Amino acid sequence: MGVFSHDFATYSLVAPSRLYKAMASDFHNLLPKIVDAIQSVETIEGNGAAGTILKVTLVEGDRSRYSFHKIEAIDEINLIYNYSVFGGTGLPNIWEKITFETIVLEGPNGGSIRNTKVKYFTKGDAEINEEVFKNDKIRADGLVKFIEGYLLENPDYE
Repeated sequence: MGVFSHDFATYSLVAPSRLYKAMASDFHNLLPKIVDAIQSVETIEGNGAAGTILKVTLVEGDRSRYSFHKIEAIDEINLIYNYSVFGGTGLPNIWEKITFETIVLEGPNGGSIRNTKVKYFTKGDAEINEEVFKNDKIRADGLVKFIEGYLLENPDYE
């Protein structure tokens, strides 16, 4: 098994506590409502704490796929959210799992910085190319901006 990792930061105009809540502790409720591609987020096991397993189902065009997410750590005081994606039809066959270690920090002008470390655990001697890392950054930036737009349009969301 190989392990490949990269780090990136995404900047947001939204305060850290609001961005964290939307992306971590309220992910399962909020994202299916505001992201068309996310059909559902179901709790398979747990209560939202570390060890909880979620099934995330995506629909893109006429194709539906799912993956399992396991919450590895959740710390609302320090705005840390770590999880793994494993199994399902949404994870390429060459990957054992992907882990995400995320912290949301105070950013400029009342905004926030979402720092993420992604680790790919590959099966056998499979490799990951730089394009995967670039696409991850693009998707993460897009998701943060999408959520940021929702939060800015809904100032009462707490």
